[in-house]
Amino acid sequence: SDPLQFPGYKDKADKGQKATGNKDSIVAGFCTLGGIPTALAATDFRFMGGSMGSVMGEEIARLIESAIERKNPVVIVSASGGGARMHEGILSLMQMAKTSAALARLAAAKQLFISVLTDPTGGGVTASFAMLGDVIVAEPNAFIMFAGPRVIEQTIRQHLPKRFQRAEFLQEHGMIDIIVRRQDMRERLIQLLSITQPVAR
Repeated sequence: SDPLQFPGYKDKADKGQKATGNKDSIVAGFCTLGGIPTALAATDFRFMGGSMGSVMGEEIARLIESAIERKNPVVIVSASGGGARMHEGILSLMQMAKTSAALARLAAAKQLFISVLTDPTGGGVTASFAMLGDVIVAEPNAFIMFAGPRVIEQTIRQHLPKRFQRAEFLQEHGMIDIIVRRQDMRERLIQLLSITQPVAR
């Protein structure tokens, strides 16, 4: 949708669709990981920086609601350096509340949410569902932020620490639980899921 008739939005969306083969910046569905039925979503940086608009927010909310009905855990892999999609204005910002509210219902149902952060993850995605995981996993050296370092430095008029907003820095400061290389990610996710989830027979 293009509620603001934002100049160039349709062209950028068309380019994203051609680059990814997807209608928007997310793919979501159900799978099994190590025999464990799981709701899985992944954002794609190639589609407008993986930014979150109304389509992504709706996809995530519906995935979570279906996971609650099925009693499945949820895994979301974020590659969203674009944050909330400015081309949709307030509608994109509303997705932050929508996805967070859906995750609150998942938590109330006592179902697991694992958030996987890749390089980069930022903006409104970081300020909503990406940092709400029961377990937050990041890839090595992933750039994870709300605002970029230049914006922060210009605002507070101070120099930031080295490797500020990198996965290792965030883990040292308690914001990320574990750092996992991509080639090891599937096995580690299965280990985490198996702690709380039954294997499908």
